[in-house]
Amino acid sequence: MKLEYDSQVDAAYVRLSDAQVVASEEVRPGVVVDYDAQDRVIGIEILHVRKERPDINLDRLELENV
Repeated sequence: MKLEYDSQVDAAYVRLSDAQVVASEEVRPGVVVDYDAQDRVIGIEILHVRKERPDINLDRLELENV
């Protein structure tokens, strides 16, 4: 898994796989999910990250296994 942040467009992208994106769907305003050829989720783009959550610290992220 890889997290990318583009400060010029204020967007974060969570890449779950290196597979090629063949389809994308905006599942809610500002959240786009990318799918591979087998219809598996391979990435999630979140737009307006700092605008919506000015308190978020993208330099320090924690992942929690449940």
